[in-house]
Amino acid sequence: MPMAVGMVEVLGWPPALSVADVMVKAARVTLVGYELLSGAFVTIIVRGDVAEVNLSVQSGIRAAEKIEPFFPGDKLKNGKLLLSSHVIPRPHANIETVMPIHFRESVEQFRDRPNSRY
Repeated sequence: MPMAVGMVEVLGWPPALSVADVMVKAARVTLVGYELLSGAFVTIIVRGDVAEVNLSVQSGIRAAEKIEPFFPGDKLKNGKLLLSSHVIPRPHANIETVMPIHFRESVEQFRDRPNSRY
């Protein structure tokens, strides 16, 4: 089964938490981590089957688009907190080794459970 990595980037921690929750509930994926960048940019990273990751990312995008910023100054050019998103089907092994997209020990418990989403 081809594995994929999916990412959704939003502005702020509360939107990131909400989007991550939607992403893991919408499809059989595992949340493998997040990256917090300067300026409160948060990238949520999920792994799983290509089709499931696509579904998860699309659900995350829809969730992010529904979130309204608390302060008007938080709005970006598109008026929402969604910054970007992308799915990489079958990432190269070199990318998996260097970048933080691998299954970490802390998430293995969610990957191996019989009733887990992925």
